[in-house]
Amino acid sequence: MQQYARCVDATRRPHDHIGDWPERGAVYSVEYRLNARTKEPQVHVLGFYAEQPYGAFATRRFEPVAEVWLN
Repeated sequence: MQQYARCVDATRRPHDHIGDWPERGAVYSVEYRLNARTKEPQVHVLGFYAEQPYGAFATRRFEPVAEVWLN
């Protein structure tokens, strides 16, 4: 399954963030995963590079657009 989500909040980029950052309104191929420490869901934008901090985004920054099942 491939998931897609639209960025709805690209504000407040951390000053120490090194890597790709989403643009508001853009649709991305994503994967939802649980944070290893907090167990809260996070969004990982596939193809994004992030050196620091960890390359995951809060779910509030994205809205689901589509899920495509590939066989």
